[in-house]
Amino acid sequence: MENKKKQRILAIFISFFALICIATFGYYMLLNISLIDALYMTIITISTVGYKEVVDMSGPAKIFSIFVIFSGIGIVGYTFTTLEVIILEGNFKTIWRHKVMKNRIEKMRNHIIIAGGSESSEVMAERFLKSNKDFVIIEKDEKKYEHLIEKNIPTLQGDAMSEELLKEAGIERASGFISALHSDSDNIVAVLTARHMNRKLYIISRSIDKNSREKLMKAGANNTVSSNEIGGNRMAAIMLRPTVISFLDVFTRAGDIELDLEDVIIGRGSSIENQNLRDMQIPQKIGLTVLATKKKGEEKIQFNPNPNEILKEGDSLVVLGTVEQIYRLRQFALDNGERSFDLPY
Repeated sequence: MENKKKQRILAIFISFFALICIATFGYYMLLNISLIDALYMTIITISTVGYKEVVDMSGPAKIFSIFVIFSGIGIVGYTFTTLEVIILEGNFKTIWRHKVMKNRIEKMRNHIIIAGGSESSEVMAERFLKSNKDFVIIEKDEKKYEHLIEKNIPTLQGDAMSEELLKEAGIERASGFISALHSDSDNIVAVLTARHMNRKLYIISRSIDKNSREKLMKAGANNTVSSNEIGGNRMAAIMLRPTVISFLDVFTRAGDIELDLEDVIIGRGSSIENQNLRDMQIPQKIGLTVLATKKKGEEKIQFNPNPNEILKEGDSLVVLGTVEQIYRLRQFALDNGERSFDLPY
């Protein structure tokens, strides 16, 4: 669309330049005057100001002037029409896009709000899209906002610390909030505001300074992530244990299939509530690998869980598999128990 606009504007300039050149040369030849006088005749003819001609006009020169006047009027008319269309088209596109985005966000429930449209936010967006998880990004920078909108990513422009904008993002209906702003002070304010507006939110915040974690937790964050710490640990791990890290990378990318490590929470009345892992037969029926379990309200994670362990409402399963397999398990973990867990194969 931007290329078409540039082509239209370029066509206008070329048309004006071509008309001036042709008209100047025409007057120069027809009236036998200097190039400066010919250019002067061209300008007063195109602009239709009505100044006196530099010499008496011959018949052919008058006919030529009629051609120049009509050509000039046509080009000027086309110029104004094109500019008006470009302006109205841009405004209409912006208004329509904002309306569609607003309607899309209003329909979201239990979604994630990401404060900040940095590169990490785009990575998170791609992950949420693969997991079919609704989300909204709040980005202050206009260029980044336009970039995200062009990629059809649900985005609002403005300050993520604004209660009004957070309300527009549906924070009262959201299940999670990620603060990925560029300073700890901004993240603290964003976390405080989000926690004040929704006490049930699960909040994760970026932590830039190593001493900011405690402040963010006091502000209401459930967890913090330091990109510097994670990046440093990753590079050190690759250097110290390259074989192990390579194995993990291969293990989570089986050929062309990328595997995800996710947690699935058992819902009340679901088909798999009050069942043990042996009876569920998750690896056999869905293809997922169950790595660990976590009891509701407990911090301890049980790796290599006992197959006779009974899973109750609120307990979590940590599983490894494809996005489709994890989504399938979540369907059974969240349903109302009307469906059987037996899957057709």
